Amino acid sequence: MLALLVAFVVAVVLAACTEPEDATPTPLNTDLTVGGSSGAPPELQYRAPLDVPEATSEVVWPGAGAELVDGGPLLLNLYAQDVSDGTVLQNTYTDAPRWRALTDESIGRDLRDLLRGQRVGARLLRLEEDDGVPVALVVDVLPTRASGEAVAPVEGLPTVTLAEDGAPSVTIPPETTPPAGLVVQPLVRGDGNQVEVGQVVTVRYTGVRWSDGDVFDTTWADDTAPLSIMIGIGEVIEGWEQGLLEQSVGSQVLLVVPPDLAYGETANPLAGETLVYVVDILDAQFPVTAEEAAEGGADGTGPDTTGDAPADQGESS
Repeated sequence: MLALLVAFVVAVVLAACTEPEDATPTPLNTDLTVGGSSGAPPELQYRAPLDVPEATSEVVWPGAGAELVDGGPLLLNLYAQDVSDGTVLQNTYTDAPRWRALTDESIGRDLRDLLRGQRVGARLLRLEEDDGVPVALVVDVLPTRASGEAVAPVEGLPTVTLAEDGAPSVTIPPETTPPAGLVVQPLVRGDGNQVEVGQVVTVRYTGVRWSDGDVFDTTWADDTAPLSIMIGIGEVIEGWEQGLLEQSVGSQVLLVVPPDLAYGETANPLAGETLVYVVDILDAQFPVTAEEAAEGGADGTGPDTTGDAPADQGESS
């Protein structure tokens, strides 16, 4: 019999199969409880030092989205504490979620086994000892593509078709003049929170030139991570700043960006071009400060998963 039984929260799955708005701890025992709401850092409650005699895993709440596929992509928020003293060892809520694959090589066998069969939206807990340190790891499973209500296409705009994995292909209407102003057209309307200024937004996107329909950039290529950027501080072109603001997480948005809201008359290879983007909004979160994350916060997730923002990109090779 385990000396340590981890309490966990089971969210009520409504008939609509939505993610939990809030998860109030309802512990089965008082050793450790995981609280906090969906989309926010977890709140761990326990009496330190907490003994972890052997590894255990639990579902804090189940997901209601797409089922995870072996070898498939993962977008994860990760939060880990040393439960001997409460030191935060890892917290992706301080910057952006991590891009991984459901393989032993990417995340290790134990975490792969924990995630196998789970669905997008799940929150999971693993307790184990790592090099003598007792660790509580909470994993939030985020979507890897847009999901929501399809929106009818608008005549005269570029058309978008999706591959089986969700990768978009864009067709520019022939013999048409590009719009003079910014066009923001949702293709899929997600049911998440709206994007706000100051949030770190994680997206997958494809960009094509209106002039010839050629792809100049995409995060849908093999081994390419989503892009995480902060809205409202000039990290991206103005067309993105305006076009993504107030869009719902989970949405897929078509942006037609005129030159003056893209690269204008700069030395960028895309200067003077009207650019068309299809953007899947996967996540939006306000970064947690170091004080809010408590002491520690060492990031042991491996290579950085952020890419070049559309404010800095040039011609793709």
